[in-house]
Amino acid sequence: MNKFTSVQDIESLPSLVDQALKFKANQFHPNAYAGKSVGLVFLNPSLRTRLSSLKAARNLGAEAVVLDISKDGWALEFEDGKVMDSNKAEHIKEAAAVMGRYFDVLGIRTFPGLTNRDEDYAEELLNAFIKYAGVPVVSLESATRHPLQSLADVVSIKEQWNKAEKPKVVLTWAPHVKALPQAVPNSFVEWMKVADVDLTITHPEGYDLAQEFSEGVNVTYNQQEALKDADFVYVKNWSSYSDYGKILSQDESWRFSMEHLALTNNAKIMHCLPVRRGVVMEDAVLDSPNAIHLDQAENRVYAAQAVFNELLK
Repeated sequence: MNKFTSVQDIESLPSLVDQALKFKANQFHPNAYAGKSVGLVFLNPSLRTRLSSLKAARNLGAEAVVLDISKDGWALEFEDGKVMDSNKAEHIKEAAAVMGRYFDVLGIRTFPGLTNRDEDYAEELLNAFIKYAGVPVVSLESATRHPLQSLADVVSIKEQWNKAEKPKVVLTWAPHVKALPQAVPNSFVEWMKVADVDLTITHPEGYDLAQEFSEGVNVTYNQQEALKDADFVYVKNWSSYSDYGKILSQDESWRFSMEHLALTNNAKIMHCLPVRRGVVMEDAVLDSPNAIHLDQAENRVYAAQAVFNELLK
């Protein structure tokens, strides 16, 4: 593995999940990568990704350094051949290459503008770091995917499921007060298609994900039908892909409630966090023993640790 941006970058999902669970059982390896360093570059706010990545690197004995590039770095230029006489003081060719000389692995967190779909889905900044850094690059979330979250989600399902048959996993849309990207649902679907699960996506009309992610997956606009007999339910908002970045519905009947939970097979309820209580989900659900969102958050550490372990070898 020479980069980590999607499930396609890994050789074996079961092996990576098993490694994460081994790190959970025995997380501290202070001499594993002493003298190695991980640079974590953020262009937007982060709580779990930042802290879990820092802790994961340090659990392996590597030094971790955080750069809030939007606050602490120069404005970056991406266009080749550009005469840089505007407010952009540094070209990505130099910025990425310099960071690559400072660190053994680079993590990059970007965020979509949600105004131009083609630009967001081109992943210009992430791909520029991959091209120019000269070291392995980890996506700490991008415009289209959140692979570290998705790996932690797979780990969490593996932890909770001890039956021979495939679990029924449902990704359900929920309302939100602002437009959110498709990165988490895109990524979750991508990883669930490789994992050994029976996946269903449910959302109101107009919220279909890009075909590259949803192709081959059962999709329904009937939330109640989708939830029937579900073993795991991932509750998440996202804005429209077709009418890009727009909120098309605020239908409160999609807010996940105890009534929704009663339709399932006593399902475990998942969310990537942060979650707006009373908007996305009822307090009663989040405070119930069915909710495993805190387990997912904890498993972010061991997911990142497994990835860093592979890339620092």
